[in-house]
Amino acid sequence: MIIIVTGMPGSGKSKIVWEFARRGIPHVSMGDVVREEAERRGIPKTKEGMAKVSIRLRQELGQNAVAKLTVPKVRELLEKHRVVIIDGVRSLDEIGTFRSAFPDEEIVIVAVHTPPKQRFERLRERGRSDDPQSWEDFEERDWKELKFGIGNVIAMADYMIVNDGPKEEYEKKVKELVERILAEH
Repeated sequence: MIIIVTGMPGSGKSKIVWEFARRGIPHVSMGDVVREEAERRGIPKTKEGMAKVSIRLRQELGQNAVAKLTVPKVRELLEKHRVVIIDGVRSLDEIGTFRSAFPDEEIVIVAVHTPPKQRFERLRERGRSDDPQSWEDFEERDWKELKFGIGNVIAMADYMIVNDGPKEEYEKKVKELVERILAEH
């Protein structure tokens, strides 16, 4: 089984991934795949550098470029594990790539929704080199994500979790959701 975790930047996807990982389930981060590609190409992992790599990849390999680069990593993990998590899917084209590459695997989509102001504050606190520093940068990044089609992926989710309250409340929801998914599949 492949579990795809999606949501806007700063929504809390990594908490879900971590909860699965705590149970010994491996994951592949599509963001890490892009960062690895930036490093391989000698492009700085800044906001501008990451955008440059993302654009180049899509020009070279198509709109589902990052998914294509992720497939071999997932395939390798599925040789040793029954379940693999993919973090960071942004389009239905990417979902289609995974469905084509893994026709015998059940694919489950989990989406996280968090209000924009909360996501902005989390991204500022997280402090990755490609995280937005201003509200304008944040909005620009959100629009880019929406243009990729992330809203369509969220709309197609098998499970949805809302992260709009205290951290402890979200952690409880995540544990319950992970247990439910593993029990139902």
